[in-house]
Amino acid sequence: MNIETRLKIISFLQFFIWGTWLISLSAYMIKTLGFSSIEVGLVYGNVGIACLFMPSILGIIADKWIPANYLYLLCHLIGAISLAIAGFVTNPTIMILIMLIHCCAFMPSISLSYSIIFYFLAKNQRDPVSYFPKMRVYGTVGLISAMCIISLLKLELSHIQLFIGAAVSLSLVVFIAMLPCISIVQKNEKKSWISMLGLDALILFKQYNMCIFFLFTLFLGAILQINNAFISPFLHDFSGGSDYQTSIVVAYPGILLSLSQVSEIFFIVCIPFFLRQYGIKGVLLISLFAWILRFGFLAYADPSSYGLILFILSMLAYGCAFDFFNVSGSIFIEKSVTEDIRNSAQGLFMIVKGFGAYLGAVLGGIIVNIFTENSTRDWSTIWLIFSSYAAVLFILFLFSFKPNKKEAF
Repeated sequence: MNIETRLKIISFLQFFIWGTWLISLSAYMIKTLGFSSIEVGLVYGNVGIACLFMPSILGIIADKWIPANYLYLLCHLIGAISLAIAGFVTNPTIMILIMLIHCCAFMPSISLSYSIIFYFLAKNQRDPVSYFPKMRVYGTVGLISAMCIISLLKLELSHIQLFIGAAVSLSLVVFIAMLPCISIVQKNEKKSWISMLGLDALILFKQYNMCIFFLFTLFLGAILQINNAFISPFLHDFSGGSDYQTSIVVAYPGILLSLSQVSEIFFIVCIPFFLRQYGIKGVLLISLFAWILRFGFLAYADPSSYGLILFILSMLAYGCAFDFFNVSGSIFIEKSVTEDIRNSAQGLFMIVKGFGAYLGAVLGGIIVNIFTENSTRDWSTIWLIFSSYAAVLFILFLFSFKPNKKEAF
């Protein structure tokens, strides 16, 4: 098996694991275990907590002491054990703690998987700019595959989804163990802990546009986690209506949600064109407008013929909303900072998104709880509130972000 095939498999399995629970776990906790929306928000808030410090810490360890592939193997071993335990948990407090352990192992494994891919591409004289996107797209395919399998097997409301994630994690552990060891580069230069943790990029907050950009990164990180935490329970709430039992929304919600990831593949390809035509401000505004549409369509969607069209439009809007901010945001940072703080700035981007993810999961859970009465949720009002939130961000960003010619591409 050549190295390119191996790297594609790593990318596929990495995101397949995430796809087994990322969207569907919330419905399982609410509908099957009877957790409150606030408790579900705290479980999903673990993703944000893990992003705040674990990637930086494990990055230092991989650079100085433990080869990245061995550390990656350890992360997925811990991830497999924690997912398997979570499959038996019915108490919300224990679920929050177990999923915190899992997220602290899984979230840094994403950046470690990228490091492993880049290492072997360089070792085999492969241009990372040309080859890395070809590897990364298999991650999206893996996420889509997992969501479809969970949906086709009707496991969205079952703990079996967690066992599947655990089993795939173990298979990835075995696969990664067969890769050659990654050598650790020893450097004589000394760096402060502040520099190694990426905190030297805090100097960017002295620049007006970068400060505004990171502020909106925080707010948009909240939007993304609101979407991840509550879209699946929303779809499963339609299962109580006898008129909708034959609809794809009720029968296979995971397949419907996977259209969001299919949309991502298309919009990733479109990003270079839109950056050249409209600049970074235009692309980020398009992302914000897509979030307005995403939640606005959901507010009026239902499994009827007309409502299903709104569902599909909402899924398509997601790909634009997600990629045009996350991918374009990384490119904006790459183009706007000097080489000596480039990696630190990308790390800061992830940290700020982590803060936003935690706030979005917790505050989103509170809002859903406010509009829940006798286990019935007023989803139309909830989605309109989230859509209005995105609209306010759109207006504020329109007037506050003022890119210069370099930043406008």
